[in-house]
Amino acid sequence: MDLVASALTQDRIALDEIDPRSDAARYCLGEYYAELGRRFKQGFDVSRSRDPDAKDMRRPRGTFVVAMSDTLPIGCVGLKGTDHGYAEIKRLWVAPAARGLRLGRRLMDTAENAARELGIGLLRLDTNSALAEAGQLYRRSGWREIQRFNDDPYPDLFFEKHL
Repeated sequence: MDLVASALTQDRIALDEIDPRSDAARYCLGEYYAELGRRFKQGFDVSRSRDPDAKDMRRPRGTFVVAMSDTLPIGCVGLKGTDHGYAEIKRLWVAPAARGLRLGRRLMDTAENAARELGIGLLRLDTNSALAEAGQLYRRSGWREIQRFNDDPYPDLFFEKHL
């Protein structure tokens, strides 16, 4: 991964909307789930989480975006459509070798822009305080903390943003 990290630059990273069931998406999600398992005190079991249905992360309901450096997937984010008057940001992940390049912010901006294109005016997300950098990113980019809006057992922080 050091070789990958040394080759990463902003202009070599493409953000592509893809099917959330594709190999690149599944790779990113697998890495994301493994990281949650390492970082959460109680571990992470995706079957206990509110895992989004792929159809809710494809247009016209939402989208799934993967960051690619050449042919290597190095990050992702999902925009999950709902029938509750808002959409959710799900599964933001950046490979450790790509951190520090503002890729998380680029992925979030891309998801927010897709929401605007889809006519979505309110976004929500949840996260866990063990992911301190995620909470910092959300606060710095205009998200505000709100009360719990779901029954997922893993998150302890909840945010929303009006577009």
